[in-house]
Amino acid sequence: MAHQSTLIADNIEQYLHEHENKDLLRFITCGSVDDGKSTLIGRLLHDSKMIFEDQLAAITKASKTSGTTGDAVDLALLVDGLQSEREQGITIDVAYRFFSTDKRKFIIADTPGHEQYTRNMATGASTASLAIILIDARYGVQTQTRRHSFIADLLGIQHLVIAVNKMDLVDFSEQRFKEIVEEYRAFATNLTAPDIRFVPLSALNGDNVVNQSEQTPWYFEAGYEGKTLIELLESVEISRDQNLTDLRLPVQYVNRPNLDFRGYCGTLAAGVVRPGQAVKSLPSGKTSRVARVVTFDGDLDAAYPGQAITVTLEDEIDISRGDWLVSADADVPISNTFLADIVWMHEEELVPGKLYDFKLATRDLSGQINAIEYQIDVNTLEKHAASSLGLNAIARCEVELTAAIPVDNYGTSPGTGSFIIIDRLTNVTVGAGMIRGVSEAGGQAATTDWAAFERDLNALVRKHFPHWEAKDIRSLL
Repeated sequence: MAHQSTLIADNIEQYLHEHENKDLLRFITCGSVDDGKSTLIGRLLHDSKMIFEDQLAAITKASKTSGTTGDAVDLALLVDGLQSEREQGITIDVAYRFFSTDKRKFIIADTPGHEQYTRNMATGASTASLAIILIDARYGVQTQTRRHSFIADLLGIQHLVIAVNKMDLVDFSEQRFKEIVEEYRAFATNLTAPDIRFVPLSALNGDNVVNQSEQTPWYFEAGYEGKTLIELLESVEISRDQNLTDLRLPVQYVNRPNLDFRGYCGTLAAGVVRPGQAVKSLPSGKTSRVARVVTFDGDLDAAYPGQAITVTLEDEIDISRGDWLVSADADVPISNTFLADIVWMHEEELVPGKLYDFKLATRDLSGQINAIEYQIDVNTLEKHAASSLGLNAIARCEVELTAAIPVDNYGTSPGTGSFIIIDRLTNVTVGAGMIRGVSEAGGQAATTDWAAFERDLNALVRKHFPHWEAKDIRSLL
């Protein structure tokens, strides 16, 4: 495998050090069927010299029986590895690939374009920071273009690159490129993504993918973005996308190896945590300070989103799996009823009132969909009434759980503001949701006053159970 960096041959240790400290961009490719998503990824890997020789030999051989590009190597076979994908010439499941350049590391999720597999696209988009939405230059904006754009926007992806592909089939027409840009911009007025870029390319021939194309001089001279696709991917600013303000640490495991250590383990979903920081446990509301931030490689002075850490506290607090650690002054509502945007992912329809299992961050509990406020038409983004949801439907719903939990807005903290819905009989994941806020209907929406509760409990214990302590009873509760 060749690589753009000459440090591999000259100074491998320096190369490895630089590679380790590059930032990572996760992105997806999506769009309508046959827009060239898999071919684009194959071209990115090929032209950035990130294909092993045996991989190239394998797809060269496979191209003779499963390829769709004649005598040329079908680069789409790099990611379309399932037999059924190669037989049909489509993408069915999400395929992940890694590559890097001198400036950045990348993880690509190649998602299917068929409407039948929209749920797979949503899965790939759930961890991405950027979406490349391909548009066939011959056909312009299609139904799946709108659907995938809306889902990417719904999932909080802030950076969209609209890749107008197959420009070679329209003679690299600047006028056609302008028409598609205007058509997409008119649709994008309904989206919230703040950063939308456009690039004309031919994934099959490599025009403007990694190398600048001589076929589109107007793109580099006429006031357009003027960057190839790889240059856009290398330069997009994602460091500000993370929430470094609102501390969110869902506790996954309580580590108690001996009498001298009690640590709360989990992956930091948002914010920054440091030793000495005042924190609060939810839903109990008990406060303390961080004593240590422990990792396998030693203690940290600070931990950031995405890091798996163990936190120890200065005080003994009853904290268990599913609880959150947040900043001591954080105002997080506690409720068992909230509003959420739900993407339904199963052939069996969602029915309000049916009991499902919900997994939110590190907590599992039961609940139901009380009501469907409206379903969203992904073609027009119009809202209309619905009594149930079918496969791939998207709707704003009111969710009611069997217990009150901290409620986070997905836009603020995706890690704690999202959930999946599981069928209780089959254990199949049937839906995914993004929390938008506490429902006005109320339910159990309240922040428990634990100080008042403990005062009342102490009074009750002193009156009726003088030989017990309040903390003993509370531990049983």
